Amino acid sequence: MKPFVFLLQAALFLATLCRPLAAAETAFGQNVELRGSLTNSQAQFESRKKGHVAFIGGSITEMNGYRPMVCEFLKKRFPKTEFKFTDAGISSTCSTTGAFRLESDVLAAGPVDLFFVEFAVNDDQDAAHSRAECIRGLEGIIRHARRSNPNVDIVVTFFVNEGMLSTLQAGATPLTIEAHESVAKHYAVPTINLAKEVAGEISAGTLTWKQYGGVHPAPYGNAICARMIDELFSRAWQTPKEVVAHINPATPLDSFNYESGRFIDPAQAQIKGGWTLGIPDWSQIPGSKRERFTSVPVLAATEPGAEASLRFEGTAIGAYIVAGPDAGIVEASIDGAPFHDVDLYHSFSAGLHYPRTVLFGTELTPGNHVLNLRISTKTNHSGHAARILKFVAN
Repeated sequence: MKPFVFLLQAALFLATLCRPLAAAETAFGQNVELRGSLTNSQAQFESRKKGHVAFIGGSITEMNGYRPMVCEFLKKRFPKTEFKFTDAGISSTCSTTGAFRLESDVLAAGPVDLFFVEFAVNDDQDAAHSRAECIRGLEGIIRHARRSNPNVDIVVTFFVNEGMLSTLQAGATPLTIEAHESVAKHYAVPTINLAKEVAGEISAGTLTWKQYGGVHPAPYGNAICARMIDELFSRAWQTPKEVVAHINPATPLDSFNYESGRFIDPAQAQIKGGWTLGIPDWSQIPGSKRERFTSVPVLAATEPGAEASLRFEGTAIGAYIVAGPDAGIVEASIDGAPFHDVDLYHSFSAGLHYPRTVLFGTELTPGNHVLNLRISTKTNHSGHAARILKFVAN
């Protein structure tokens, strides 16, 4: 980055942190929504002087953006507290993938005291989720996290892209935000509606989309989110209170939500022919690759007719894959039912081995099942490849 650009961004960041604001604007109104409580994490940070804060989301969480700013705010609020911060942001991933990787990427690091979840943008532009799928992913994350540690405080953030911005400025609520908001209300989880705040400020002429920074916000835009979260802290953390466990409602919004989401090692698959387990020679495979995926074993097949099977327990089965320019179609059958096609190719696959979760079966009867996979002779693009990082089950 050129020095003058860096200095300009730093100046904008400081400006949004320090600019004098009217009282109503300082509070961000209902765009900062305190539901339930965050007092368990307050007690942990103040009394025990230790804290585990985790963040899960897509590229907005993974980038050097709001997440490290919030970490700095926490360290300033609790200077004597020893914090552990877990960054579980992975670019391009949606709440469905988040629900399946929660156990390995977040909970495996130990009990979480304060947990930030960010998937509104990726559920919209990457996954193009239906309302039901938005709910299944986020509800699964919240129920699973609270089953793991009933004391965990959770905050859900809503970022924004151009399409969502247009919807908000037209007076409507983007589908992903409405769906996630319904989950947050059901579980009394606080929300940071940065999307609505940005839309309102742009409409009022106090902010521009360019100044905000776009889908991946500039420091100025990320600082608005960080300040909103700090405002939430100020509302929530006043008089210290006793630790009170959060209770998952007995009735979920969707009984098939992914609260038991988990990874299954692809080594557990039974290979009937045509599949290999190992690290591909990525140098010989067209398309850009992200480094985090190039050094891990994948279960791969590239020729029609390759078959494999997997025994699993649960109500849903799928795979966390990387789908590149040669991604093909797999045929899936569960418990001997007729095979059905699942296209692995994504609209972003043309030049990138894109991480995504595909589901082979949902709303299954609880219990043990057998998945059979085979590579189809059909393809909608240029190849037949399937590269499975992990199987996913619920």
